[in-house]
Amino acid sequence: MENPRTTALIYDFDGTLARGNMQETSFIPALGMTPKEFWNDTVRPRTIESDGDDILMYMQLMLRTAKQAGLTVTREMLREHGRDVPLFEGLRDMSWFERINAFGANYGLTIKHYILSSGLQEMVEGCPIYPAFEHVFASHYVYNAKGEAEWPAVGINYTTKTQYLFRINKGVYNNWEHEKINRYIPDEERPVPFERMIFVGDGDTDVPTMKMMHTKGGHSIAVYDPNNEPSHQTKIHRLIADDRVNFIAAADYREGAPLDLIVKGILGRIAIAERTMPRD
Repeated sequence: MENPRTTALIYDFDGTLARGNMQETSFIPALGMTPKEFWNDTVRPRTIESDGDDILMYMQLMLRTAKQAGLTVTREMLREHGRDVPLFEGLRDMSWFERINAFGANYGLTIKHYILSSGLQEMVEGCPIYPAFEHVFASHYVYNAKGEAEWPAVGINYTTKTQYLFRINKGVYNNWEHEKINRYIPDEERPVPFERMIFVGDGDTDVPTMKMMHTKGGHSIAVYDPNNEPSHQTKIHRLIADDRVNFIAAADYREGAPLDLIVKGILGRIAIAERTMPRD
């Protein structure tokens, strides 16, 4: 069993750690398309026409439109497109992770960071913050012997996200092992109880995950891009009124920002519940 005070910080990616969708920085422009042309004019109509899952549809259409543009999609190519994804303040230099890890250690907590995203794992692997994460649960492709992406291997949508909380809870770091996920395991034998989980997401697609975290005794934080229009912030504030989230804050990961203070406050609350004391 892991350290009994292991605490999980679980993040959505698009809109939570990075501005916008990761595919929009360089991949979609490389197809000769605008984000609107790809999402609204290509993915959305095809999804409705096929009565399909929008995550699987965008993944397949990324491959199809790339082929039409004469591009070969490989893991390394996707990683390259992830290198310059615009991360929010306080993340790119890794200071957020170092600071939160040190804060947790001072309270006797071992902090582990996870990503839970509908975006592409391969692009996340190209981001400079990738080494900070214990594990990344995200959508990804199957590759052939030449290293070319052929079809979606995993597509994580807003409702299937909830199963991955149980994978973290039970220490199952893959997508295929279901027996352990469905088997009863006493709470005291689970590596990370829900009470020591914090989920950070950015809105509608994260609502089921936030709600489950909230009802299971964990902690949920809704973040918003401070550069977005006020109507989006109002939408996020409504999550508190609907009792779906514990806190809201701007996606600013710098020291002293409201999000920094909220996470530290939650870690302090967890430490009190675990009856640990600061070391200084």
